[in-house]
Amino acid sequence: MSDELKQSNEADIPHSARIWNYWMGGEDNTEIDRIVGDAGIAIFPGVTDMARQSRQFLFRAVRYLAGEAGIRQFLDIGTGLPVMQNTHEVARSVAPESKIVYVDNDPLVLAQGRKALESTGAEGAAVYIDADYNNPEQIISGARDLLDFSQPVAVMFMGVLGHAGSYENMRRIVSSFMDAVPSGSYLVAYDGTTDDDGYVKLCEEYAKSGGVPYTPRTRQQLEGSFEALELVAPGYVSLTQWRPDGVEEGTPKEIGAYCGVGRKP
Repeated sequence: MSDELKQSNEADIPHSARIWNYWMGGEDNTEIDRIVGDAGIAIFPGVTDMARQSRQFLFRAVRYLAGEAGIRQFLDIGTGLPVMQNTHEVARSVAPESKIVYVDNDPLVLAQGRKALESTGAEGAAVYIDADYNNPEQIISGARDLLDFSQPVAVMFMGVLGHAGSYENMRRIVSSFMDAVPSGSYLVAYDGTTDDDGYVKLCEEYAKSGGVPYTPRTRQQLEGSFEALELVAPGYVSLTQWRPDGVEEGTPKEIGAYCGVGRKP
C-alpha cells in the first residue's frame, strides 16, 4: 500500500466514507480512494462483505425502528456515501412522516447527500449537518432545528466509532448523544472488531495512507456503548445475525463485525 500512496499528491487524501462506497460497489469515490480500497482488499478480502453486510444491517434496523418500535426521528452520525437506499428512504418507506438528520464532514458526502434529498423529494424531512462527531453539542444544537428532542430519537453510529481515537473519547461521544435524547430513544451501532486480524491490519495500513486513523476495538469495548441501555433481541451479535431476513437457509455465517440496537429506559 505505502509505495502506491507515495505517488499520490499530498492534497489527494483518501477518505473512509468514499472508500466504503467503493467497497460497496459505488461510484462516489476518487482515484486515491480506489487505490487504497484495492490495497485494503488485498490485505483483508473480507472487507467488501463487511461493507455490504453493514448496509443490510442498517436496512433491517431502520425498518424495525420505524415499524415495530414506532420511531419517527433518526440522527445518522457519520452517514457516509451509500450505494443503495439511505436511512431516510428506508424509514419513510415504513413511516412517511419520519424525519432524519444526517451528520458528516466530508464535502463530497454533503454535496451528494443534499443532491439525493432533492431528487427524492425528501427536503424538509431530512437534512445534512456539516460537523465532526467529536463535537456532540454542535450536532445536537443543529439537529434541534428539525428533530424534537422531547420525543424519542434513534441515534446511529454505523461503522464510524473507530474515528473517536481513544476508547474514553468514544464513550464520551456516545454518552453525550444518549444523554441528550429522552427515554424510549435508541442507539444503533456496528463496527469491525479486533476479532479479525485481517481487519486490524487493514486499519493499521489505512493510517499510513494519510486518511484519518481508524482504531479497531474489542467486541466487549464496543458492546460497552450499550451498557445503560436495553439491548433489543438478539443482542450484540455479528452483523449477519441481527434479525436476518431469512433469505438464506440455516444460520448466517458470522463475521468479525458486530452490531446492536439498544433502547434507553
